[in-house]
Order: sequence, then C-alpha cells, then structure tokens
Amino acid sequence: MSLDEQSNNRERYSRQMLFPPIGVSGQQKIEAATVVVVGMGALGTVIANHMARAGIGTLRIIDRDYVERSNLQRQMLYDEDDVLQVRPKVVAAQRKLGFINADVTVEAIVSHVTAENAEELVAGADLVLDGTDNFQTRLLLNDVCFKRGIPFIYGGAVSSHGMTAVFIPGQTSCLRCLLGAGDSGGDTCDTVGVISPIVDIIASLQAVEALKFIVGATGAQRQGLLSLEIWQHQMMDLKLPPARENCPTCGLRQFPSLQAGNGGGGAVTLCGRETVQISGSRALDLEHMAAKLARSCELQRNPYLLKALLPEGERLVLFADGRVLVQGTEDLDRAQSLYDRYIGS
Repeated sequence: MSLDEQSNNRERYSRQMLFPPIGVSGQQKIEAATVVVVGMGALGTVIANHMARAGIGTLRIIDRDYVERSNLQRQMLYDEDDVLQVRPKVVAAQRKLGFINADVTVEAIVSHVTAENAEELVAGADLVLDGTDNFQTRLLLNDVCFKRGIPFIYGGAVSSHGMTAVFIPGQTSCLRCLLGAGDSGGDTCDTVGVISPIVDIIASLQAVEALKFIVGATGAQRQGLLSLEIWQHQMMDLKLPPARENCPTCGLRQFPSLQAGNGGGGAVTLCGRETVQISGSRALDLEHMAAKLARSCELQRNPYLLKALLPEGERLVLFADGRVLVQGTEDLDRAQSLYDRYIGS
C-alpha cells in the first residue's frame, strides 16, 4: 500500500480508529478479514452496509432472490431502478457497496444455500452472519459453521420483534441446542409484516459483534440471546443453554442439515409469497430458454435471470444455476406441472 493510500485509509477510518477498542491494530485486522453474509434482504443489507463502511477486506454476499418493490421499505441498499431492472439482490448490493467503499472486495454469489454447496460458500470465512428468513437455512449455516469452526452470528426480525445471538464453535452451544429441530412455522415478515427500525437494530447488533470478534475483543462479546420488542419497549437478555452432549451438531458432530437431501433442494413453498421454488437438477441456458419460452410467454430478462408470464397466469423466474421460481401458486403439484410443461423434467 502506497503512502497516499495509507493516508486515505487513515482519513476514511479515522473516527473508527479513534475508538480505543479498535485503534490502528484493530483496523488492520478488519481490513484483513473475510466475512460472509448469507441473505441480502432486510438484515443482510444493513449488515453488509456496516461491514463495507468499516473496511472489511473481503465481503462475500449470498442470496437467491431478486429485488421487488415490497423490499424497498426496509432493504436499505436497493432502489426503484433495481426493481425496474429486475436485478438479483447480490448484484444490486455489490453495485451499491462499490459506490460506498471501492477498497472492499465484494464477492456477489447468486445462489440458494444447500447441503451440497454450503461448505464451498463459506470456505475461507472468518465469520458468517445470518441475514436469512427461515430456520431451515439457519440450521444449515449453524451446521456448516460448527463443522468448519467458524463463528456464526444469528439474527432474526419480524413485526416489531427481533433476536440475535453469537455462536462460537468450541466456546458456546449452537443454534440447534437453542432451537432443537427448528421452529414450527411461526410468523414471518410476509404474514405479519415488519417495521424497518427493528431490522436496523438487530442487524447493527450483529455487525458490532462481528467487529468485536474480528478485532479480538473477546471480553466484550455478548454471551446470551438478546430479544427485543421495540413497539412495547421490551427487552430480555437470556443466557445461552449449555452445549448438549447429545446435540447432533456440537455434541455428536453429525451435522444433520449437511446430509444430502436436507439442504432445501427439490420443490419448496416460500412462505407468504405465493411462490414455489424448484431446484432443478441441471444448469439452465437462459438464452436457449428465452428462445423457447418466447413462443408462448411474455418475457423480461437481464444477464442474471429470465422472467416469463405464462398464458395460464403464473410467472416463471429462471436462474442460470437451475433454480426456477413459480410465482402465483403455493400448490407444489401445480408448480411442478408448470415446470415440467415449460422447462422440462
């Protein structure tokens, strides 16, 4: 790094380095770190914004979805142009983060996290931050992080309520110890809504725990599960349970979510969105599919995805990795039938 670059960095991060727990040495650790954020929705965009502004060396962002108008109320890195251009969330976020801090290497991955690709997606990470919206994926991240020895910072927000906790392999229990097999299909943002301030608060708490870990401030790290309800002004800080000897993840090290077939493949309904996601067995040539679908469908496309309005009224959203969203139905059989008819089995 040249003297000019060092001077520019000192100016950019001067207020952060004046904070004694970070200082110059902490800033150097931040700039050397690799952080993975899975899910670039409401939580993920706030986390990524904080990480980029703090000067994280490499920021890997992963998401399977694209920007829709309903996202703009709370997903801070997106704007109306992203909706019009049907940009995948990670592509739109990478673009915006580049304007914020060009010195940060942002790796944008359009992908659905599965048992088959989870280890590859988190390879080389110093820590993983949760920006997801379902407990199946969180348990998958929990398993891969504890298998690979990577700290996992959990966060969730719905309505005016949020929770966050830090799970560190070898030091704390894991998310599976806290939740068991996962939730039983409770409220989601798509069913009961969410207000933006709770998202910002929870994601900011996740970000500060990430900074503590990166700079080595172990004595300051939060030890429990923090639960907030900001409309009625309620807060609880609960001690994490001890690690269970029979926990399949941190006790027995069986990592059940990493077993083949447990990673969210096949056809799954996306809660509250009238959408079924089908994870195809092969990659899709979007150019070829556009030519095929143009005979009977209205199309909208960009380099990352292809949208097709079907004569039946539903919509297909095709991704190059083989995933297809069938929008306009939650019926798995109906979605599979449309997939087979227009994509091929």
